Amino acid sequence: MLVAGVDEAGRGPLIGSVVTAAVILDPDHPIEGLNDSKKLSEKKREHLFVQIQQHALAWCIAEASHDEIDSLNILHATMLAMKRAIEGLVIVPSMALIDGNRCPDSSISCRAIVGGDGLEQSIGAASILAKVTRDQQLQELDRQYPQYGLARHKGYPTKAHLEAMALHGILPEHRKSYGPVKKYCLDMAL
Repeated sequence: MLVAGVDEAGRGPLIGSVVTAAVILDPDHPIEGLNDSKKLSEKKREHLFVQIQQHALAWCIAEASHDEIDSLNILHATMLAMKRAIEGLVIVPSMALIDGNRCPDSSISCRAIVGGDGLEQSIGAASILAKVTRDQQLQELDRQYPQYGLARHKGYPTKAHLEAMALHGILPEHRKSYGPVKKYCLDMAL
């Protein structure tokens, strides 16, 4: 039975896409060190990112944009991105194991597992692909808008990020439906 692990990165930040990944691991090529991406160093995540892409039977990274987050809300946008990741796999799994307490609407049978990224290796692998991809996106945004410090705080509502929005305004990639960003949208409309 082929099982895909599915996880996301970027639900809490104020900017950018929510990124998801689905991974079907190869039982004949185990990958050492898979775990919840938050429990791994950046260097270890980047090493495993390559290993997963080279040795998994199938993997897919998908996302929902900041505009989709604003129009759908973060939960529905995350479920949409997860569905895209599952359906983007080149091998159809028998089941998808989802990190969290909800499953996306999918033609594949799904089971939600709270804390699954630390319990199931395939979900841990998905969390690594999603996290590294999301971090890369924020590093690119940081190169475009260095005054916001996005590479450091990854778009979370830190003091530095809020101060940068107050000083420089919001960016096109900000999630305008999020409270701390919405405040600046209202201020700018005055």
